[in-house]
Formats: sequence, structure tokens, C-alpha cells
Amino acid sequence: MTTSNSNKAENFKDVQYAFTRHMRDPESNPAPEGIEDRRIGVYRELVYNNIEGFIANSFPVLRKITADEQWHDMLRDYVSRHQAHTPLFPRMPLEFIQYLEDERHGHPEDPDFMLELASYEWAEIAVSLDTREIELDGVDVEGDLLTGVPVLNPVIMPHTYQYPVHQISPDNLPDAPPELPTYLLVYRRKDDEVGFLELNPVSARLIECIQSNVDKTGLQLLEGIAKELDHPDPQVVINGGHEIMQDMHSKDILLGVIS
Repeated sequence: MTTSNSNKAENFKDVQYAFTRHMRDPESNPAPEGIEDRRIGVYRELVYNNIEGFIANSFPVLRKITADEQWHDMLRDYVSRHQAHTPLFPRMPLEFIQYLEDERHGHPEDPDFMLELASYEWAEIAVSLDTREIELDGVDVEGDLLTGVPVLNPVIMPHTYQYPVHQISPDNLPDAPPELPTYLLVYRRKDDEVGFLELNPVSARLIECIQSNVDKTGLQLLEGIAKELDHPDPQVVINGGHEIMQDMHSKDILLGVIS
């Protein structure tokens, strides 16, 4: 490449960098020289509106409970500040959560539950986009959940929240977390429908046990939980746990038992 062509390439790169800096933060970065503001304004609106619309659709509850001015201030800060680690649009909601977690600090107007709510809404997206198939090879779908080794659906996301994020709405904005945490499980059924299940401490512990289990029967797992609880009547825990497992099986959270 000749010196003249090299200089042209470098100049073009400079224009590109100036252009992208202006797109991300037009108030702090001037547009490249020689471009009519009306023309570059079309690109400014296109870039911001595409990102803002995608984030709003990905976090509908968070958008509903956030005033317009606060929302757009936050999204413009996200666009200007956050350095994304992937060019894939479907991963943008996760990038936004990383922004909330790592970069957005000290905003008194942000509710304390904002990150938890966004994480819950992302879980629904993540489960729906999970490319794994729900395989039934080696699974007895009609097997006894007590005498067999339970098989868990791999496309699930259990999580513990300080706030009841699944109940938050414009008419229900908690000022402080309740005394007890909220256990939620987001899952995808065999027909690809996404659902969520609110768990109690026993069912949450049961999911945790099944996730790490390779050889214990459902009965053995429930007996272990009853022992952990030091329950005076272990059969009560076993009976209740069996009902929970049957309900999870009907929702495809449990696929059956190892055949």
C-alpha cells in the first residue's frame, strides 16, 4: 500500500471512530466534520431507538415501573458507557444486566430491587433461547419418583431473590425486602413453553439436591431433607415432597427417573 493510500485508510478509520463515538454519546463527542447534522441525526436516532426498544421489550416490567425521563437517562448512559462483549443482539439483555451490576452505582432514584427484577426477566429470555434439547433417552417418564432416581429437566434456572420479583408491577413496588427470601424456578417445557414456579424452602432444597444427585432415589433425597430439617415426623416431609415432585413432573421440571 502506498503512503497516500495508507493515509487515506487511517483518515477513514479516524472518521469511523469519530462516528461511533458520536453515536454512543453525541453530547460529549462531536460528529465527524463535513456531515450535515440532519443526516447524521437519522443515524443517531436509529442506533439509540433500536437499542432502547430492544431493552424495553426484554425487560417489560422494569420499563413499566420506570418513569420515561429516568428510563431514557439510564439507557443513554448504558449506550455511552458500557463496552459490550458480544455483537449478538439476543445477548444484549445480559449485557444490560452486567451494566446494572457493575457500572450503575449511586443512583438514588433506582429501586433496590432493580437488578433482581432485571435478572428475573432475563432468566425467562435465557431459558427460551437455550439451544439444548430436552432429551428423554435413558429416562423412564412414567417411573416411580420415590423408588427411582429423579431426572431433572436441564433447561431450568432456579434462583433465590430478596424481593418477590415475580409480583412487582406499577401497583406493587416494595420499599424493602420481606423477612423471607423468594425462591423461583424458571423452566422450559417439552413443548417449548416457558413457565415459572414459586418454590418453598423444601422444594428449593429438593431441586438443589436433585441437581447434584446421581444415584439416590427420590425417597432417599426426601429422607435426607427431613433429617436436615430435624422434622419430628419425617413422613410428613416425604409425603409433601412426593406431591411436589409429582407437580414438577406434570410441568416437565422433572422428566421422570433413570431407566
